[in-house]
Amino acid sequence: MTTTTPRPIPDGVPERIRHYIGGELTDSADGAVFDVLDPVTNEVYVRAAAGKKADIDRAVAAARKAFTEGPWPKLLPRERSRVLNRIADLVESRDKRLAALESFDSGLPIAQALGQARRAAENFRFFADLIVAQADDTYKVPGRQVNYVNRKPIGVAGLITPWNTPFMLESWKLAPALATGNTVVLKPAEFTPLSASLWAEIFEEAGLPPGVFNLVNGFGEDAGDALVKHPDVPLISFTGESGTGSLIFGNAAPFLKGLSMELGGKSPAIVFADADLETAIDATIFGVFSLNGERCTAGSRILVERAIYDEFVERYAAQAKRVVVGDPSDPKTEVGALVHPEHYEKVMKYIEIGKTEGRLVAGGGRPDGFPTGNYVAPTVFADVKPDARIFQEEIFGPVVAITPFDSEDEALALANNTKYGLAAYVWTNDLKRAHNFAQSVEAGMVWLNSNNVRDLRTPFGGVKASGLGHEGGYRSIDFYTDQQAVHINLGEVHNPAFGKG
Repeated sequence: MTTTTPRPIPDGVPERIRHYIGGELTDSADGAVFDVLDPVTNEVYVRAAAGKKADIDRAVAAARKAFTEGPWPKLLPRERSRVLNRIADLVESRDKRLAALESFDSGLPIAQALGQARRAAENFRFFADLIVAQADDTYKVPGRQVNYVNRKPIGVAGLITPWNTPFMLESWKLAPALATGNTVVLKPAEFTPLSASLWAEIFEEAGLPPGVFNLVNGFGEDAGDALVKHPDVPLISFTGESGTGSLIFGNAAPFLKGLSMELGGKSPAIVFADADLETAIDATIFGVFSLNGERCTAGSRILVERAIYDEFVERYAAQAKRVVVGDPSDPKTEVGALVHPEHYEKVMKYIEIGKTEGRLVAGGGRPDGFPTGNYVAPTVFADVKPDARIFQEEIFGPVVAITPFDSEDEALALANNTKYGLAAYVWTNDLKRAHNFAQSVEAGMVWLNSNNVRDLRTPFGGVKASGLGHEGGYRSIDFYTDQQAVHINLGEVHNPAFGKG
């Protein structure tokens, strides 16, 4: 582990990070803790309670009690909406503090962390509106029958969140789960528990009843596994790596739990010769190097039509070399420090593999001027073959592979030639081609001549190894509620008369 002078710790960091169960901060039942590292120095800056089965059991019991005995599930949608809007107001009013803590904890550039904090507020405001505006189906057969749908909260939702943009991704799950009247147990990623610890004070101030929100820190194999296997948790929403998703799928199967899983990605960005080249380069630079490259929807495979391939590679590499690497707290920084030394080592190993699989045209290791910390220079490989590991495997860092193609059919085959299918980006001025390509590409989400900007009403999710189910908009409402059909007779009862001879 790299050792250097500790950075000043921002205001608001607690002396230790604890669980939050039944409205109270608490330590682990066995007193266990784990170290949390500053990604710039890799020094321990705080310790967090390490939850295990006993702590999950306490949290689920508190959530179950709040669901069966408390007021939250029984409130009118408008009443829950008021609480969610207060949560959004509080997040907005503390956006700079939230961003500073998130940046310190995760290594995200402060400007991008600020945007994520504001998006978290918008997630709560969106579902506050949606739960009030929601309309359910009603069907009538005149004079004979009325049929309508009741939506009911399901119970305790288990939420397992990742370490990239943790606060925003927690809000993405918390907002719809709470809006629909469920109670929750949140298990945040062990690399980045700091921002999750802020939810308790926000929820208390907003008026969320005790026990509706519960938080257990810890490792996936302990706290996460216990949450997935708990018989009183009927729902699991997970965002993370595909291999972990497969494990969760298997562990949840005996309980027939509802599952929503947003998993890994190796998303293609396809650039045709007729595209606006400067715009496409700007977008694909941002698409893989923003959020330090630690984003599931990163366009980490760029497929470029051969007629413009050489020019694209030259201009792309030159611009990648100008991307500003720096301290996450500096507003000018565009790429900060990777989240943890374990992840840094993984990314650096892929870079070494890439040097044997493609032509290195930018980056390729630690940037100049950063002898310590989890810093990786934005790295670009050209002429990458489709069977290369850096073409096929998710790196989750500031590393991109560029590959040429000669025809639309070849571009489609290359785009679909991985086990993943989360996102795709298409750059072309041919409208017919754009829509036909979007229809054929194996991806849960496609952006045409657009960067990763998503309307919250649209579904979010992937195909193949990139996920199971969708969330976002009404899909989130569907996931977090049971839909009960009610049938009412309006006329003469039409019963088959069994047993009358």
